[in-house]
Amino acid sequence: MVAVAHGSRDPRAAATVAALLDAVRARRPDVPVHASFLDHAPPAPDRVLDGLARDGADEAVVLPLLLTAAYHSKTDIPGVLNRVRALHPRLRLRTAETLGPDPLLIDALERRLSDAGVEAGDPDTAVVLVSAGSSDPAANAVIARLAREWRARGWRGVVPAYASAARPRPAEAVAALLDAGAPRVAVASYFLAPGYFADKVRAETLAAGAAAVSPVLGAAPEVADLVVRRYTEALETARAAAAG
Repeated sequence: MVAVAHGSRDPRAAATVAALLDAVRARRPDVPVHASFLDHAPPAPDRVLDGLARDGADEAVVLPLLLTAAYHSKTDIPGVLNRVRALHPRLRLRTAETLGPDPLLIDALERRLSDAGVEAGDPDTAVVLVSAGSSDPAANAVIARLAREWRARGWRGVVPAYASAARPRPAEAVAALLDAGAPRVAVASYFLAPGYFADKVRAETLAAGAAAVSPVLGAAPEVADLVVRRYTEALETARAAAAG
């Protein structure tokens, strides 16, 4: 498995990815698991896959540690695969789906809100579900749909917000819910790892009146379980295609 994370100049991000992949290894000790990063941190996925091919590997599952399907999964990772295939045509590359959307991520979000002192499904708490935001409207629509589905778990309300590229911004969403009469607003951080966006969202939403901001998803057990599931699904899909 070659896990591909976004990457960040913030060293906490790589440490968080390492902790998540340690949890994945504990679940699948039979699977060699390698970390890679698209930007800002080594190693690049091209280099990891090149090294595996030179060491004699004949197959690899490339698994995006991305919470929504957007530019990185639709453009950057396919570009990586094309470059590697050109260098190593005998290396069979399987691509797993992005982590989100998936109900396990809602479970992980509720775990992290609980870590911040927010009871899951509290009918007096409205939630702002904050993602990084994307220039891809389809990716933002996924977050909006996730918010609608999550509301059914008992919250007073759940609304989407985006740290960049789209509106509402997180602080705007917090203020709007408070103005609408929500007794309490909590912010759910739909980020895999800490970094600039997560820090900015925490500071701005607390200033806007949020009662709590959850930690990033990180190495939550549900996220580790989902990584293993995406890996298994990619292999099963490849084997079904070969058999058919």
